Amino acid sequence: MSTQDDLFHPVIELPEPVRRARFDRLVGLDATKARLRKEAALLTAPQRLQAWARKFHPGGTISALQLLTDRAPLFVFAGDVGSGKSALAESFGCDLADALDLPVYLYRLKLTARGSGLVGEMTSLLGEAFAHLRDAASRASTTIGPTSVTVLVVDEADALVQSREARQMHHEDRAGVDAFLAGIDSLAGTGLPVLAVLCTNRVNALDPAIMRRAAATFTFTRPDAEQRLAILRASLHGFGLRADTLTKLVELTGPTGSRPGFTSSDLAHRLIPTAVIAAFPDGPVNDEELLTLASELIPTPVFAEQP
Repeated sequence: MSTQDDLFHPVIELPEPVRRARFDRLVGLDATKARLRKEAALLTAPQRLQAWARKFHPGGTISALQLLTDRAPLFVFAGDVGSGKSALAESFGCDLADALDLPVYLYRLKLTARGSGLVGEMTSLLGEAFAHLRDAASRASTTIGPTSVTVLVVDEADALVQSREARQMHHEDRAGVDAFLAGIDSLAGTGLPVLAVLCTNRVNALDPAIMRRAAATFTFTRPDAEQRLAILRASLHGFGLRADTLTKLVELTGPTGSRPGFTSSDLAHRLIPTAVIAAFPDGPVNDEELLTLASELIPTPVFAEQP
């Protein structure tokens, strides 16, 4: 029998400062954040949906409520590398905690929970992982609403729940997908305050049964001009740069005929830190050097899914 420490990285109670700051830095994703907050709240605190129905649709049974509450508590975060999937998956619990006024406990599945290839090992490990999640969520479930929310994040999910239609797929991997599906199915319709989030760069590689069960799929793309401006404005605040520098940076970091545009990570984790390091310790970050760096920096290549 595996312990919680064997299956998950250390559990983190949200909100906490590091992930709160990470969530706030994910600018340009306001629509995604708003939809995620609403979807997550409805799945983990279905009593709020019932209260809404009583307020706005009194006097009858609303059939659609059952359709919503029967969904599996599963989200898929899909998109290009560096687009903020994993960062949002691990930090949106801070926003959800604010919305529900409850603590959110972040569980991150370890790679070791995928087993070493022994027959039956992955099935056993995933079964134990979901048993831990159900137990935690059950303790937090009351008739008047949850006392906390449990969020499981699985990064590089295509390595865990790859399509069973793949010819080269090992029998043990197929059994692992079955075990994951069984775990998700055991949570669907229970009203327990628990969510699972799968992050992947290869959404087409996920098993179709996973995609059918997902309550919502969030697609992440490279930032457009408006989003790049928001990221750059927030990241460069305090440097005293000229207004036209931001405009030029947005143009330089956009897509051209020969290369893709910058990812959010390229802007926040490569361009800005490189500019600061280049200036330190002899002088300030200045407009011309920043523009030169932006024109020379090569953006992260687009992740190409294998057919």
